[in-house]
Amino acid sequence: MSSERLAALLDEYAELEKRLADPAIHADQNTARRVGRRYAALVPLHKAADELAQTRADLVAARELAAEDPAFADEADSIAATLPALEERLAELLIPRDPHDAKDVIIEIKAGEGGEESALFAGDLLRMYTRYAERHGWLTEVIDAQDSDLGGVKDVSLAIKTKGVPDGGNGVWSRLKWEGGVHRVQRVPVTESQGRIHTSAAGVLVLPEAEDVDVTIDPNELRIDVFRSSGPGGQSVNTTDSAVRITHLPTGVVVSCQNEKSQLQNREQAMRILRARLLAVAQEQADAAASDARRAQVRTVDRSERIRTYNFPQNRITDHRIGYTAYNLDLALAGELDGVLDALTEADRAARLAGDTELTRR
Repeated sequence: MSSERLAALLDEYAELEKRLADPAIHADQNTARRVGRRYAALVPLHKAADELAQTRADLVAARELAAEDPAFADEADSIAATLPALEERLAELLIPRDPHDAKDVIIEIKAGEGGEESALFAGDLLRMYTRYAERHGWLTEVIDAQDSDLGGVKDVSLAIKTKGVPDGGNGVWSRLKWEGGVHRVQRVPVTESQGRIHTSAAGVLVLPEAEDVDVTIDPNELRIDVFRSSGPGGQSVNTTDSAVRITHLPTGVVVSCQNEKSQLQNREQAMRILRARLLAVAQEQADAAASDARRAQVRTVDRSERIRTYNFPQNRITDHRIGYTAYNLDLALAGELDGVLDALTEADRAARLAGDTELTRR
């Protein structure tokens, strides 16, 4: 393990502890939250380093006693046997982790080819993530949505947040970052009169929600257009131009929002999504520039490969990146996603320990 890296992280932990003990930091809740999240992420490392240091000290003491009294030899051997596991745990914690793991997320779900059936499936995915969030005590907020005629969704942006500081720095992103990609469904659509199984898909984009300090946006580089909100099938739901479309001119990123009744509220929500998208763009550019950097977890729907299949006739869910298959699709859609997410997390952990950062390329 890198003693220099360990020392640096423990110094950072001590400095963050001092900052959090200063009442002045809580005058700025955004700063307090950011510092608290980083501190929480370093708590497991601090505990592991303390436990290893204490165990090593106990071993030295036991061996000194054993030199005077052989009765202590068994105790020394017992203590020595615990060291490899503690050293492995600390070495694992020293592996650079995803810098966004403590962040909240914005999930964008878009219906793909397949018409109404794809929109209905996108609605199923929205409910699945909402129920998963509820199981974990997270907060959800639909930022923007375009419903379809039959009750599905053509396009929806869902914000998911933890309450307070996530334990161990494991925020929503650490669990749901694997969900970005094309999700395929195989089932008999409600619009199918002959009972034939159809295949359609929906795209999922997972973005770490950016804070003001993460992304700097020059107002002069934005083009803001307003238009009238519309409902399913183009039906007008607003008599004023309250919907907002924001274009970030340097990158060409376009965000629109029409859920709120006021133009100001829609603009604020659109800016949330824009910050998250620009953070993802910056992360991808940084990873592309560094050959040893981790592959960007966030990818656009257009270039995402199929990552998962939901087969209704077989009640089967299959994640193609790691070969995971389970026959509990009904439970997964009800929000019980920990099985597949645990498998993805474990595969990523094993890959990082082996020095392989290409888990989800496959």
